[in-house]
Amino acid sequence: MIRRAVASDAATLSRLAIDTFFETFVDGFGIPYPPADRDAYAATKLAPTVFAERIADPAFGVWVAEHDGAAVGFAVAGPCGLPHADVVDGDLELKQLYLLQSAQGLGLGGGLFETTIAWMEAQAPNALWIGVWSGNIKAQRLYAALGFEKAGEYQFAVGSWLDDEFILRRAGRG
Repeated sequence: MIRRAVASDAATLSRLAIDTFFETFVDGFGIPYPPADRDAYAATKLAPTVFAERIADPAFGVWVAEHDGAAVGFAVAGPCGLPHADVVDGDLELKQLYLLQSAQGLGLGGGLFETTIAWMEAQAPNALWIGVWSGNIKAQRLYAALGFEKAGEYQFAVGSWLDDEFILRRAGRG
């Protein structure tokens, strides 16, 4: 089941974001973030207050994926914050979309993506944007198959550690 997040989901989404961050980047891809940097990133950028603010802000869409009554994934979209010269007011960014490893293969990731993109397109942006880690080839292939093209690169800070990221863009309906 995929549903819009409500205020009472903020703490659950924070825990889910921290769990999926570690599963995906630390354990999965083996990125050797310095422990102090990754822990500070998780405590500040993935905090319940961050999710509470985004849930309350009508410029953002936040969704929860549930399986057997438990939250197992989430997606966040909102105003584009990627550092690209072609970003204009009204453009939207898929900021986060993560599933616990135990929930992968259940169709929830595709459902989250479709739900989020449909919400973004309904806002009639000039373009849809995604930032993706340069080493995540699987995600890059998926996004390319869905019409996203590489538009640039930037570095995403996890404390003092800088991840090399690709900026992907797809024309919107604006």
